[in-house]
Amino acid sequence: MLLITLSVASAVLVSGASPAFQERKAIVVLKGSGQVNGNVTFIQANRGCPVTVTGVVSGLTEGPHGFHVHEKGDVSNGCLSTGSHFNPQGNKHGGQNDEPRHVGDLGNIQADNTGVAKFSFSDPLISLIGAHNILGRAVVVHAETDDMGRGGFTDSLITGHAGSRVACGVIGIL
Repeated sequence: MLLITLSVASAVLVSGASPAFQERKAIVVLKGSGQVNGNVTFIQANRGCPVTVTGVVSGLTEGPHGFHVHEKGDVSNGCLSTGSHFNPQGNKHGGQNDEPRHVGDLGNIQADNTGVAKFSFSDPLISLIGAHNILGRAVVVHAETDDMGRGGFTDSLITGHAGSRVACGVIGIL
């Protein structure tokens, strides 16, 4: 029996096979200093697949708001302690469909005239495993529109000139 077990284990190691990937899910509960709050879920069906991002954020002003994954899951000083956009390759800021871009550049969410943003999209760059893993990092919603690095402001290629941070939360396993 031991010989059979060792033979199977050796075959797995030699073939380079890894355990089956199980769908991964994460959630962030967003809270701000004012009325802004919400929930965002992240689902990755398989290794290398895009992550589906679905959420509702309320208490916003009408219009687009920058929506980013920041490098640190530290909210000890509110949203200010979350650091910069998650950017492991050191790229310039860009839009969600730009290459290259920060891993954390997820564009804008659109709030309606009641201040509610409902959204669902897929992103091929963020991940719930590996080098672009966003687990334990923070999501930040900004006061203004992310200009996707095209605004010509001194901070456009760094932050998208998206303004102050109105809500944030740490991404955790669901």
